[in-house]
Amino acid sequence: MHYRSISDMNDAIVRNLHRLPRDIDLVVGVPRSGILAATLLSLTANIPMTDLDSFLAGKIYTSGVTKRRAALDRQATDMRKVLVIDDSVSGGAAMREARSRVEAAGIKADFTFAAVFGLLPQHEETDIVLEVVPHPRMFQWNFMHHKFLAQCCVDIDGVLCLDPTEAENDDGPAYEKFLGEALPLFGPTRKIGWLVTSRLEKYRSLTEAWLAKHGIEYDKLIMLDLPSKAERQRLGVHGSFKADFYRKSDAILFIESEHQQALKIAELSGKPVLCVETHLVIYPDTLSLPALGQAARNLPGRLRQISSPDGRKMAIKTVARTLLGERGYETLKSRVKRPA
Repeated sequence: MHYRSISDMNDAIVRNLHRLPRDIDLVVGVPRSGILAATLLSLTANIPMTDLDSFLAGKIYTSGVTKRRAALDRQATDMRKVLVIDDSVSGGAAMREARSRVEAAGIKADFTFAAVFGLLPQHEETDIVLEVVPHPRMFQWNFMHHKFLAQCCVDIDGVLCLDPTEAENDDGPAYEKFLGEALPLFGPTRKIGWLVTSRLEKYRSLTEAWLAKHGIEYDKLIMLDLPSKAERQRLGVHGSFKADFYRKSDAILFIESEHQQALKIAELSGKPVLCVETHLVIYPDTLSLPALGQAARNLPGRLRQISSPDGRKMAIKTVARTLLGERGYETLKSRVKRPA
């Protein structure tokens, strides 16, 4: 699974600014995800922005006081070079529609159409693709609306809802109240294959009621069949329970809330895990190309901010430990040191 976070999107935009026209008057985001890309580009380059619907209606977003300059306060009719941007392009339907709407409006301007991420270096519907990300792929801003959810295992606490506080997590009346009133977090719009949670089986009816209340569809709900929270803590089976089911299932991805559990699930299942705490994919083979690519993707930018060689070396070690886990880091270190 090729995953990109909002941070990755911002890095891709900044890294490719030199490829965009130098004299852009206005950035227009294709709703909805393209508005995120347009906002990041607008704030980085201090260029006026708007969304496609507003642009076609002759409206441009106003600028904040800290960003204000004369160029930001012009009218839509003053914009001669316009960049229309979307977060990604695949089949090209959204970009074709955007082009058609712009052409039908008869607006006199020099238009450039761009996508931050594309399946190919060049698509017929776009003039510029900033970064190639092939299928299968998933983005931070759409992972709970993706067709792949039907093939995913998904944690509940910390993903679908906020985690209980210490006071709420008493395995008694306070916890039962939490189960009925938990605040939603990432709301899915597609059916989930398997909900796999360390919640105890005795709380199934309360959990099912909450899921139904919030319109969350799923095929199966897998819960931990132990008598109490104390027993669950004594056995320490949170990660192994999830990993065991994931390994035996046909799921292609596990979406987990906590980084340390994500590391354990990936290690024990031998399959990738998306952690929403870090918005990183944890790969079972920490030396695979996807894992190393993720570890290295933003490292050059981080290293440029550190002046001393020792500081850069420490940053590399910190990133490697965070992404690969302690065992993966030690494995990588031993292979690097191994004589030819």
